[in-house]
Amino acid sequence: MFQRVIEDLKDSTGATLRMTSLVALAGLALFITLSFLCAAVFVAVMQRYGAIEACLTIAGIFLLISLVVGGIYLTKKRRAKARALAEAERAARAAAAAAPLIDPMLLATALPIIRAIGLTRLIPLLAVAGVAYGYYVSRNAAPAEDAAEGEDESA
Repeated sequence: MFQRVIEDLKDSTGATLRMTSLVALAGLALFITLSFLCAAVFVAVMQRYGAIEACLTIAGIFLLISLVVGGIYLTKKRRAKARALAEAERAARAAAAAAPLIDPMLLATALPIIRAIGLTRLIPLLAVAGVAYGYYVSRNAAPAEDAAEGEDESA
């Protein structure tokens, strides 16, 4: 059993390492391409306008790239924060819904009722109550999930 888990771990680690090396190689190729592109722009602008204008042009290009990447980062960060907040609210609602079921007073009241009714008659009753509770929870959770999905698509 452990051998199978270890083999699965080796396979997933190997695949992850291969994918990471491919991404690193693609990043290196992109860096070299960007370097030659910048050199070509620099030379073209330097021949036409001069060295100072060429340096300012390259600086402007990198400033523009930095602003775009920064904007993307801030947008992703804001979306992640909104998702985490929505998930925390959902978890708080789920905990609040389950809190009455683990109340010690409720359990102390339920035990004598269970003994009086009998366990064999109570099991089908609990099954029906569980199905009804599941239906109730899913019905209440569906509008909140639809609203959260609508917010993700509009952002």
